[in-house]
Amino acid sequence: MKVAGIIVEYNPLHNGHLLHIHKTREQTGCDAVIAVMSGGFTQRGEPASFSKWARAEMALRSGCDLVIELPSVYVVQPAEWFAYGAVSLLNATGIVDQLVFGSEVGSLSDLSTLADLLTDETPEFRLQLQEHLKQGLSYPAALSQAAGSTGYIAPRTAALLQEPNNTLGLQYLIALRRLKSSIIAGTIQREKSHYHDLHPVHKQIASATAIRRLLMEEPSQAAAYMSEQVMHIIASEIESGRGPVHVNALWQPLLQILSTSTPDQLVEYYDMNEGLEHRLLSKLTSLEECSVTGLLASLKTRRYTYARLQRLIAHLLLGHRRTELTEESLQQGPGYLRVLGFTENGRQLLKLMKKTSTLPVITRPADTDHPHMEADIRATVIQASAFATQDIKQLYSDYYRAPIRM
Repeated sequence: MKVAGIIVEYNPLHNGHLLHIHKTREQTGCDAVIAVMSGGFTQRGEPASFSKWARAEMALRSGCDLVIELPSVYVVQPAEWFAYGAVSLLNATGIVDQLVFGSEVGSLSDLSTLADLLTDETPEFRLQLQEHLKQGLSYPAALSQAAGSTGYIAPRTAALLQEPNNTLGLQYLIALRRLKSSIIAGTIQREKSHYHDLHPVHKQIASATAIRRLLMEEPSQAAAYMSEQVMHIIASEIESGRGPVHVNALWQPLLQILSTSTPDQLVEYYDMNEGLEHRLLSKLTSLEECSVTGLLASLKTRRYTYARLQRLIAHLLLGHRRTELTEESLQQGPGYLRVLGFTENGRQLLKLMKKTSTLPVITRPADTDHPHMEADIRATVIQASAFATQDIKQLYSDYYRAPIRM
């Protein structure tokens, strides 16, 4: 059986994602598609708009055969660790032949060249890159600056990383190399919309950012950008009070953490560096808007980017400690393959994985005592606590929900 892997968030699943699934099947000629998907939170540090169960159902009804959860400790990370965790899971299945990702460039040539260079960086280039990152530049901007100052990478090639999907795709390629994986990479060009578009610019395809805004403000207009099946799932979730979730719904738990913590306690959280604990507490007492977004706006500087700050807030909410998320522990990769759902075709994949997987395949928390599972349960609880309707079985759905079967 020929199997393709994709790495997704589906926050929510829209027509651009449908195109990705369709072209993945077309380009690879695969018999099945495995999706590695984020759970309660997303890579940008936001709570997902809908539960991982609803989003897994969207995936299964849209052409995926098996959905595996990416542990939250890899989700709420810069592109390097997000990619490493997700690629590690696909590699661990032992059955994935190809990884297909979307990119703005639509070609592997330059990204592969860049991946080869960055997988084995020179000490001079690494030093320059770290210096620019310490100055507060984003990874793509720091990479471009380091490339220009060392001549290690052509500026034209480094400039590709001004686009977010190119950056993530590069990190997938680097992860494949570092894992010495036999998985072959392929890419599909992103069309019709850009990652950060706030408003739709095409009549059928819009960014997830624009769609989330529509779901919050004008839900009826979002239907043009998603399939009827996905809209049915979303309508059911909204009717049941389970979304869409906005990060500001988590203001109260965040305020409680910050207002009851000392600087010495805050500095124990992951990525709380460079005196950010003091800046957080000082800004808290003079906010113009009492909300998560208000706090983020007050904290943002050239040195502290919005993306980094938003992930820091997520680490606070999820209880991620620096002693638990060391570089050494992250390099070990995820400890299991958590199944969120599967089709009949996916059931056949699971049978194959019993013989090929290098990690335990699990369907419930009781199947493992790995600390990543504890973190994922917390992520589910925190995200579900933002729902309009509170239900203990929804908050602790990891204990109550079996994988979705289609």
